[in-house]
Amino acid sequence: MIAVITRIALRYGAGVLVARGLLGADDASAFSADPDIQMALETGLGLAIATATEWWHVLARRFGWEH
Repeated sequence: MIAVITRIALRYGAGVLVARGLLGADDASAFSADPDIQMALETGLGLAIATATEWWHVLARRFGWEH
């Protein structure tokens, strides 16, 4: 499921870059269909979620929030 969401987000992101003239149409299609880019974004998103969760736990312990 996350791969589908990532692919959709890449297509919208590439569309924005094409609309602003920062990326060519051929490059955008390669960008949104490249499985290596999708995997890198999925990994980055997973790391960001894990980091946010751990940081929230640190804040909860520091400020004495109840679980």
